[in-house]
Amino acid sequence: MSESSTGGRQNMRALEHANRIRLARAELKRRIAKGDIAVADVLLEPTDEVAGMEIAELLTSQKRWGATRCSKFMESIGLHETKTVRSLTERQRSAVAEILRSGRLAPDLTASVVYRAVAA
Repeated sequence: MSESSTGGRQNMRALEHANRIRLARAELKRRIAKGDIAVADVLLEPTDEVAGMEIAELLTSQKRWGATRCSKFMESIGLHETKTVRSLTERQRSAVAEILRSGRLAPDLTASVVYRAVAA
């Protein structure tokens, strides 16, 4: 077996894997937009497909959540917009989910709220 045919098969598997992830993420974003699933639920039980997604991408999938609202929310809880689900600790994911569920999205939130929400 030649080295190029092995590399070709690996490339095809990688492309298939990337397509599966892309399709799963697109379906998830559609379900979030329809209101079938909440971003908080996705954060609490992230799948492998979701782990590499930016939190901002999940937030903007919701109705009435554009770039500005998302940016203000992320800033208010002290997280960068490019933060991925995988990069959050379980405690942080729980805290962000709690804030989203509670509806306390006021711009005066601080990063400490993310940690206090877990302790409450």
